Amino acid sequence: MVTRRTAAWPLAWMYALLIVYASLYPFDQWRIQGISPWAFLLAPLPRYWTGFDVISNVLGYAPLGFLCALAIHRTRPRAHAILWATLVAAVLSLTLESLQMFLPARVPSNVDWVLNMAGALAGAMTARALEWAGAVDHWSRFRERWFVPESSGALALLALWPPALLFPVSVPFGLGQVLERLETALVQEVQGSPLLELLPLREVELQPLLPINEVLCVAMGVLVPCLLAYSVLRQTRQRLAMAVILLALGLLGSALSAALTYGPAHAWGWVSIEVAVGLVLAMGGMLALAFAPARACLVLALVALVWQLSLLNNASADAYFALTLQTWEQGRFIRFHGLIQWLGWLWPYAALLYLVRRLSFTESKS
Repeated sequence: MVTRRTAAWPLAWMYALLIVYASLYPFDQWRIQGISPWAFLLAPLPRYWTGFDVISNVLGYAPLGFLCALAIHRTRPRAHAILWATLVAAVLSLTLESLQMFLPARVPSNVDWVLNMAGALAGAMTARALEWAGAVDHWSRFRERWFVPESSGALALLALWPPALLFPVSVPFGLGQVLERLETALVQEVQGSPLLELLPLREVELQPLLPINEVLCVAMGVLVPCLLAYSVLRQTRQRLAMAVILLALGLLGSALSAALTYGPAHAWGWVSIEVAVGLVLAMGGMLALAFAPARACLVLALVALVWQLSLLNNASADAYFALTLQTWEQGRFIRFHGLIQWLGWLWPYAALLYLVRRLSFTESKS
């Protein structure tokens, strides 16, 4: 049996987590109603529903069916990909609809469950149709020409980097600045408790980044995804092309974030002198490192990421930025219940784990 590595598996897992997050948000006020969590299956059909409800439930599960069917077919070509993908989505939807019985803010529905399955089935059939038409084989040939076999994790991370940039940051491209907010949240949780004395809190107040450190954070924030891509690309010209694409996506993602937060007129207001210098440094690094070996790119990406996270998490965000976050977190549609916020916080740490794993794997092979 022929098996292939595919980025569809990590993307399917990530999208499944997205569905769990969206289905159970806001994760509080859990209660037991005294009835079976599966009672909604035999309940009468909802009297009120809208076209948006139908479309959102169908489209919400269509990517999951697509990715699962694609992943199953690429790893086990003889498996019944459409059937298994739809079954996986049906079990996930049933589980989440059942858990919604314990959340006062959510209402489980048998119609939602059927629509979720229909969406997953449509997505799985689309994947199979593309496979039949040869589009997936075309992508496979393209991937074989451009990327090394162990590229699935890197491709998944690169696909998530532009959406992660939609979350406002105190320093452009400075994802993962979480320590200050984490400390504040911990203090609030244990306030008035003896545990407060046990927390390893800072004795010195955090200070804003110096201009030179801001320049470095911007440069490393752009370089890390480029180095990640360099580690799985085969040729220098492909690296240069990907660097241009990633730079463009990064600029557009940051501009869209600013437009959503402050208004379209301020889409490029984040480009200060420090940011411009950092971008110039990043472009110089992209060009120079396009000729570096893959392992050197992994090492440099790990060093740059750790350095950037250290600078960011040892600096404070100003009060104006805190107000910006409050405005952003009040959003519901574009912000997707804070999911973009989590993506912006966790992307660099997921990349960090990936880089450590890749380096450990290459070390064990050598």
